[in-house]
Amino acid sequence: MIYRSKAPLRIGLAGGGTDVSPYSDLYGGAVLNATVSLYAHATIELLEENKVIVQAIDRNEEEVFENTNELPLNGKLDLLKGVYNCIQRDHGLKEFKGMRLSTYVDAPAGSGLGTSSTLVVAILGAFAEMLRLPLGEYDMAHYAYEIERNYLKLSGGKQDQYAATFGGVNFMEFYEGDKVIVNPLRVKQEYLFELENNLVLYYTDTSRESAEIIKKQSKNVTDKKEDSIGAMHLLKQQAQRMKEALLKGKLHEIGEILDFGFEQKKQMAEGISNPLMEEIYQAAKSAGATGGKISGAGGGGFMIFYCPGNTKFNVIKSLASFGGRHRNYQFVEHGLKTWTI
Repeated sequence: MIYRSKAPLRIGLAGGGTDVSPYSDLYGGAVLNATVSLYAHATIELLEENKVIVQAIDRNEEEVFENTNELPLNGKLDLLKGVYNCIQRDHGLKEFKGMRLSTYVDAPAGSGLGTSSTLVVAILGAFAEMLRLPLGEYDMAHYAYEIERNYLKLSGGKQDQYAATFGGVNFMEFYEGDKVIVNPLRVKQEYLFELENNLVLYYTDTSRESAEIIKKQSKNVTDKKEDSIGAMHLLKQQAQRMKEALLKGKLHEIGEILDFGFEQKKQMAEGISNPLMEEIYQAAKSAGATGGKISGAGGGGFMIFYCPGNTKFNVIKSLASFGGRHRNYQFVEHGLKTWTI
């Protein structure tokens, strides 16, 4: 038997960073994001031999082990092995002789679209399909969060696991005690079409280690740095503004809302922006974009730009000289999907 899953990556539109502890625990966070037609994929293939094989096809990495209760965490394929270990611990895999766990992601690691967390959700989904685990959307997202943050000790926020599991356009609220409320937004289809038409997704052809930036951001809150905390308060307000603009069809305001967030996000921690990203941002605005943002924790990866009218063609042309590339996408309403073949 073969068990498969796919979970969509997300574009963060507003409020990013306020889902990270300790800010969300102390003040409450709010994020608006939307899933897109780029995915993390996972496959579990049962084997007759007594082996556990884990492989990341897109990274050309593979490790082979004798069937065991716990795979060693050594910095290589730890996301895959971490999920396997937690499933083995919590649900047991003794009845299966051997298996091959394979993954690939439609965007590079560290690109700012939530790739790591979405991959954890996809892997969990494949195991849930295989074991027929009765996990609801909140259960699945929280389990993925627990594995990544508590078992693997990886720094990060909470939004990505929930976006990947629920799918669609969501306004998410984050509170102390890992309390998360996902509010699906009923955005009119024509508004989403226009947003999709006007929003350019640009990959800077650089990746970054988000954990280090997030650690700095968290430390700034712990140290009560007023500039950083104040910026996060304003980003939370930005998420409310973005929600109203999308629901009421005030799309002409989106560029300005993104531009406001771009300036605030840079105050959260050192390393979120850099001279190259500033140059790219200014080039996009000079070509007709009214605003944009750095996706994810910052420091590299994807950027998005709001380009009203038909200005996106000029923006794409102007960014060609920076060596990156734009990616086509569509918004998708579905979250994690699993199936058996």
